[in-house]
Amino acid sequence: MDMADDYYDTFVDYNYSYNSDGNFTPVEEAVFQHKSTCLKETLCVLLLVISVVIFLLGFFGNALVIWISGFKMKKTVNTTWYLSLAISDFVFCTFLPISITNTVMEEWIFGSFMCKFAPSVMFLNMFSSIYLLVIISVDRCVSVVFPVWAQNQRTVQKASAVVVLAWLLAIGLSIPSAIFRDVGSHLGRTICFNNYTLNQHSHKIVAISRFLAGFVVPFVIILICYSIIFLKLRTNRMTKSSKPFKVMSALIAAFFICWLPYHVFVLLELNHQNYDHSILTTGLKVGTSMAAANSFLNPVLYVFMGNDFKQKFKSSVLSKMENAMADEGRTTSRYLSRSSSMDGRASTHI
Repeated sequence: MDMADDYYDTFVDYNYSYNSDGNFTPVEEAVFQHKSTCLKETLCVLLLVISVVIFLLGFFGNALVIWISGFKMKKTVNTTWYLSLAISDFVFCTFLPISITNTVMEEWIFGSFMCKFAPSVMFLNMFSSIYLLVIISVDRCVSVVFPVWAQNQRTVQKASAVVVLAWLLAIGLSIPSAIFRDVGSHLGRTICFNNYTLNQHSHKIVAISRFLAGFVVPFVIILICYSIIFLKLRTNRMTKSSKPFKVMSALIAAFFICWLPYHVFVLLELNHQNYDHSILTTGLKVGTSMAAANSFLNPVLYVFMGNDFKQKFKSSVLSKMENAMADEGRTTSRYLSRSSSMDGRASTHI
């Protein structure tokens, strides 16, 4: 298999890192003196700028969400969901400078442990984010279909326990990234690459399992939940306010748009011999940047989905975020209370 030209992003998961016989071949430092060319390439510079913007917005934006939802707002089931999502994005953003440094230098300088750990953070973020979105969708669906039960059973303690389970599952599914990462030498430089030589099917198994467990199955569940919610509300004619679903719909759409290109090119790369090498590498670079962008879009959506545009700029950042998160809780509570009273009347008639 051919080597990728001269781009080894920490979080890119393509595998042009070993020869056709499946063995990685080190090259002596004395033979090749590598010089970074990233800053001379338009695409590389553009992706670097995007990565820096993602880091700045994602790091400070998610830190703000964590501060407000964790310390300034009353602890509720809703704030528990969004706090966990913000923590996931924040952790990912803290590791972006490693990727940026690696891209500029085109050489891995952070050692074997970080080679395994840093890329795993990306997949931890991917799995934890989508599973939290699944949990929130199921929570909304249950609240609408079984309002009385939900009102009695939805507690912060239970929500926290569910979040812990989601994180444990995400950590377990991120382990393969650490297992198959390795440090080697190529053309006079140290690189962090995916070494799938333990088994000829390892690469395919990992890529397909990530696509199914981290994208397809969760989205099917989310779509089913939202279809049930839409039909239930439409039947009961209780769609006066769309605020409870604006933020969630935007978060889900952002995740879908940001992660779909990445998964598509990772699957195409499994049969790399059938596609143009430059198209695959470019697609994977762009797809990875789009996936990273999801980490800064979430806090932006928290802020700007709560009220109309003019009111946001007139109010403080704190009140904006409180509105975005609290609106959902207030409207859901009103719906639960209204449904509870309707169920009570119905049982009296019966």
